Amino acid sequence: MKAVLCRAFGSPADLKLEEIASPPVSAGAVKIRVRACGVNFPDVLLIQGRYQLRPPFPFSPGLEVAGDVIEGGEGVTAPGLGDRVIATMMYGGFAEEVVVPAEMTLPMPADMSYEDGAGFALAYGTAHVGLAHRAQLQAGETLLVLGAAGGVGLAAVELGKLLGARVIAAASSPRKLELTRAYGADDTLNYSRENLRDRIKALTGGRGVDVIFDPVGGDLFDQAARRIAWEGRYLVVGFASGRIPALPANIALLKNASLVGLFWGAYLQHNPAVIRDSFALLLAWYAAGRLKPHIHRTFPLAEAPTALRELTERRALGKVLLTA
Repeated sequence: MKAVLCRAFGSPADLKLEEIASPPVSAGAVKIRVRACGVNFPDVLLIQGRYQLRPPFPFSPGLEVAGDVIEGGEGVTAPGLGDRVIATMMYGGFAEEVVVPAEMTLPMPADMSYEDGAGFALAYGTAHVGLAHRAQLQAGETLLVLGAAGGVGLAAVELGKLLGARVIAAASSPRKLELTRAYGADDTLNYSRENLRDRIKALTGGRGVDVIFDPVGGDLFDQAARRIAWEGRYLVVGFASGRIPALPANIALLKNASLVGLFWGAYLQHNPAVIRDSFALLLAWYAAGRLKPHIHRTFPLAEAPTALRELTERRALGKVLLTA
């Protein structure tokens, strides 16, 4: 089979498509013929050696795939051969075949394409667990989404509306903001042209926002934290800006506010029931036509470096995918 390999920490340009042996299937696992795989910012951090996990070399990036089960290990009764599934993993998805524990797969709804499946798990899983489980977003509250046109940001906009919040989408261009409005944003903020603190103050009448969903960090964190409402929750999702910020403790004290972290993948180890329950609801919403991933571009597996540059150069609107 073919796989995109990282043989030393570096840049996306260092990745190579190589021929390697098909992985063996262990007890309790299934082998999936990958049809599409999601491209995510943690993949960039993985190959740079800046992620929470450092796999042994050589390894393939890739945290989510959609495809067909082609082999089952000892003791596996479901999914069965030929079943269409979504699967998540810590790495390894940029390949024609992957082996994952059977319990790490999800059945794809009958009308879900492989592209939608590969663009679904991390974006919607992260956004939903973050908003509903960690930040406890309530109907009628105000939600600010930073980086709102990216894969996870756009999912947060869509789910925020579904959960009954007033959604303020913040992004860096009119084109990106137009997409967030199509996904339900009530108000928008262009932080490349507008002062975020002033705009949030005007939009909320000085009250601030109840929940801030932040996959960006950096300077935007510094500004947004000062516009959190009384008993607000600041949800830390990632640091796409490249800078990990710090919160002055007096902001939390004066506002009775909470800084809430979300490392979605850690639930796979510590409390997988949270992810199972979340996906059951998310897939039901998809089947009912209430969720629709926005696919920005799809690249062949050999063009993985180009796909990753779509993320690092901030060109992606919604999800970027590879097809195998």
